[in-house]
Amino acid sequence: MNADRKLLVAHRGASAYAPEHTLAAYRLAIEQGADFVEQDLAVTKDGVLVCIHDPSLERTTNVEEVFPDRFVEDTAGGKPRRRWFVYDFTLAEIKRLDAGAWFDAKFAGARVPAWDEAVAAVRGRAGLFPELKAPELYRARGVEMADLLVASLRRHKLAEGAPVMVQSFDPESLRRVARAMPALPRVLLVEPADAARWLTAESLKEAAAFATGIGPSKFILEDDPEVVRRAHAAGLTVMPYTFRQSRAGAPLPRFATVRDEMAYFLFTLGVDGLFTDNPDQFPRKP
Repeated sequence: MNADRKLLVAHRGASAYAPEHTLAAYRLAIEQGADFVEQDLAVTKDGVLVCIHDPSLERTTNVEEVFPDRFVEDTAGGKPRRRWFVYDFTLAEIKRLDAGAWFDAKFAGARVPAWDEAVAAVRGRAGLFPELKAPELYRARGVEMADLLVASLRRHKLAEGAPVMVQSFDPESLRRVARAMPALPRVLLVEPADAARWLTAESLKEAAAFATGIGPSKFILEDDPEVVRRAHAAGLTVMPYTFRQSRAGAPLPRFATVRDEMAYFLFTLGVDGLFTDNPDQFPRKP
């Protein structure tokens, strides 16, 4: 990892062009020049780390067709929703699901990859950027995601010095990783609702005790560009999310293209890297 190089992180792989968190999206991201490929992590019923953004399966797989009766009624948002949570299914069951056809028929048959499969597909070609996603869901069931990931990184001999960064919105998860692997870069993700908690000069110094960087929403930096300066003063890198020109979203209205938007954040605001659905649009300075 060259400190002078702006880092291109492929958000869920090249997810503008292939179904997110599939091996096809990861491989395409590498072809498009990604420095790192992101893997959101979840944990199966049998304790296996898998790559999927949501804690449940229904948005990006055909779980409703394959397991129509295996849902739970989730009332967390006030209105009951049928959810097929990853932690209620074994890896073998999840491997029966189609994770590609929802995006485009040409990807029919793509599967949800296990984290081990992502490591095999990415290592040696780009860096790995796993996110400990919703660890509180698993912690409530006696499972600590951070410990599972640490054990896996050690098993794969990715513990020290390899191109791996770990990210989470959950400070406790990053603290656990910091204690186990102090040399591993760790990014505290920050959404707008938590900006006041984590992005003052004092709180950034607090974050620097367990993180090596922050990953704020781009909307935070659009409203307060000085966050970049404050974070750098605290010794933290800054890698905002998410830059996209895809079905998932568009650039901020004042930018004509996602390339223009990324160039502003990289070279005007001075961020150290960023997460994008469009790796092929990442602007590189000669």
